[in-house]
Amino acid sequence: MTPKARSAQSVVSAIQPDAETRVTNDHHQSLRLWLRLLACTNRIETRIRQRLLANFDTTLPRFDLMAQLERAGDGLKMGELSQRLMVTGGNVTGITDMLEKDGLVVRETDATDRRAFRVKLTAAGLRQFRRMAAAHEQWIVMLFKGLTTKQKEQLVRLLGELKSYIGSQPDS
Repeated sequence: MTPKARSAQSVVSAIQPDAETRVTNDHHQSLRLWLRLLACTNRIETRIRQRLLANFDTTLPRFDLMAQLERAGDGLKMGELSQRLMVTGGNVTGITDMLEKDGLVVRETDATDRRAFRVKLTAAGLRQFRRMAAAHEQWIVMLFKGLTTKQKEQLVRLLGELKSYIGSQPDS
């Protein structure tokens, strides 16, 4: 996608209505809150995807896979990557293949299970990930700049309470 097309896409996504804009005061407050959270999440994710593509010619799934490998240190088995990323093994294999082709990851036979491979960042992959992660952090900081420190702390606390409550509820 050309820079001009990306810019146009950014403008379009900024003005397109989302699910939240269709909600009225007649809808339950919990539904309105859920849609507001979803709209914010989608807008942030869209901005991050656009910036990763424009600045690093990469995708969010590639960034996420590299982030998991950076945190793991000793690498991860393909199944572990799939679980952590909550995607199918086929998705992980495809992303890993591309990153390996670019020299950013390597597959090594697992020392404890010769049938399995561990995926690790190469030195070049680690350097690239750290550059992307630093930029990513700054993008997030800028996206939340409209909130005061107190508001951010309050939002983190409230969302933490929501997360705990949801985690304590039965699945059915």
